[in-house]
Amino acid sequence: MAKTLETLRAECLECRRCALCETRHNVVFGAGPDDAEVMFIGEGPGEQEDLQGQPFVGRAGKFLDDMLELIELDRSRVYIGNMVKCRPPRNRDPLDIEQRACAVWLQGQLELINPRIIVCLGRIAAMRFIRDDFKITREHGQWFDMDGRRVMALYHPAALLRDPGKRPETFEDLRRLQAEIRAICTHTY
Repeated sequence: MAKTLETLRAECLECRRCALCETRHNVVFGAGPDDAEVMFIGEGPGEQEDLQGQPFVGRAGKFLDDMLELIELDRSRVYIGNMVKCRPPRNRDPLDIEQRACAVWLQGQLELINPRIIVCLGRIAAMRFIRDDFKITREHGQWFDMDGRRVMALYHPAALLRDPGKRPETFEDLRRLQAEIRAICTHTY
């Protein structure tokens, strides 16, 4: 494994482990401080992310920023990444083979950053991190202990843009996240 996040990023930018490399504009490695105590993980980059090479910069990213602002959390204090580092065509769900191919990069990020809290953004990330039969509609906002970390899943910001009716329960989930950050993190706020 790479010894620094920058070395891992450089290796990832050259990745050709799956067919997504054929259609990408940019690898979207992730963004945030290398000592972040909180890490948000989505499923994969969308169109704007692919074009800019940065995670969560499109409409869903702007909404994620609004979500973070609700709990007085600044994007610069957290790490934001995805399960896969290249955009799946037409924003489809990343295939299992693509997730497995990218797992080495995400695992490296987790080992180097070593966050205390992981927030899965949406069903795909939750199914990979928490359990393969995870039900986002029933289990969002619940805490799980995994490998010495606290893990929670929220509705993906894109899902909240499509279905504003889920926003009140997400607001409650965000309040639980805020309380946990304040309880166990030392330099996030």
